[in-house]
Amino acid sequence: MDVLKIATAGSVDDGKSTLIGRLLYDTKSLTTDKIEAIEKSSKQKGYDYLDFSLATDGLVAEREQGITIDVAHIYFSTAKKSYIIADTPGHVEYTRNMVTGASTSQVSIILIDARKGVIEQTYRHFFINNLLRVKEVIVAINKMDLVDYSEEVFNKIKADFQALNAKSTFKEQNVSYIPLSAINGGNVVDKSENMPWYDGQTVLEHLEGLHASDVFEAGKARFPVQTVIRPKTEEYHDFRGYAGKLYGNSIKVGDAVTVLPSLTESKVSKIHFFDKSFDEAVAGSSITIELENDINVTRGDMIVKSDELPKIEKDITTTVCWMDSKKLVPGTKYLVQHNTNRVLAKVESIKNTIATDYSGTTEASQLAINEIGEVTIKLSKPLYFDSYNENKSNGAFILIDTATNTTAGVGFIR
Repeated sequence: MDVLKIATAGSVDDGKSTLIGRLLYDTKSLTTDKIEAIEKSSKQKGYDYLDFSLATDGLVAEREQGITIDVAHIYFSTAKKSYIIADTPGHVEYTRNMVTGASTSQVSIILIDARKGVIEQTYRHFFINNLLRVKEVIVAINKMDLVDYSEEVFNKIKADFQALNAKSTFKEQNVSYIPLSAINGGNVVDKSENMPWYDGQTVLEHLEGLHASDVFEAGKARFPVQTVIRPKTEEYHDFRGYAGKLYGNSIKVGDAVTVLPSLTESKVSKIHFFDKSFDEAVAGSSITIELENDINVTRGDMIVKSDELPKIEKDITTTVCWMDSKKLVPGTKYLVQHNTNRVLAKVESIKNTIATDYSGTTEASQLAINEIGEVTIKLSKPLYFDSYNENKSNGAFILIDTATNTTAGVGFIR
């Protein structure tokens, strides 16, 4: 696993920016001018510590208010891995931003202030990670320096979070607990001498030790076609290849495949990755596939193994996180973007809103911005899909406003 995608979540002043900045600083991932800017800013503010918010909070308003408003992506590398951190806001009014940041992440770090313990926003952060089926969750209990590095405080918060975890329906999720002091680097990259009672890994050690099998969910092979490649040169006069990204599982030369929606059958004859050919491609590979016979395949079609057909239906029941200031109401029409396929759709009904604190559902007839609810949608033509629980890539979609062309919501097929 060369690249690990991480999402962070936490309430105001829980220390997300400090944790990320400390990770970058202690792994020597910050440039000299960035370090100098952080040192200068900290001195000007009268701090006796380094203010790492400058390393992560890109918006002026974020730095002025000391909060995270939008998703920021931070990149760094160690000798073992490359990392992409989506620093997501924790406020309820930015639920849509958190969903966006966590949707492509394999690991989530949920920060908790050791002085406050598990609070309402902790429930929301964990709920969204359950909804998005993030397989690896690190509960980082921060600011242990402000509770005298108390093992008793750590154990109390851990027990409270375990009680919350018991409400989760995603039982394959692995939850780890790490006490830390991000401001002075304790248990972030290096072990803390102030917490000898903790014999577990630091945050970086835990991330470095993760393997592909720990964070990736295997599913059925799904290959949405992005484009048809026809060079029509002298060397490749009759070449016809189908390019895209492979999701779910591997595919091999000789595999019997079916093209959707036409249900035409063929076999994989060649698999190309740039200028090389392979007998097998693994999930996550961007490849070009050749088929044994010349059949009609276009962008938006999907190639699957013939014995692993997805559902093909015009009516779907979904969980939607609404992102638009204009409310979602029954009868409205949107475009459903599902992989490379785009379909006109109508909202049939809204059954309820789902509380992100695990308190249940409330009957509703509309969704407001940042609300999550159960929505049934009717499509103008069949979609070829899996439930999100079975295949994340083939069970997710976005709703596009036909008038403004903006992304109005994100949905997960049940």
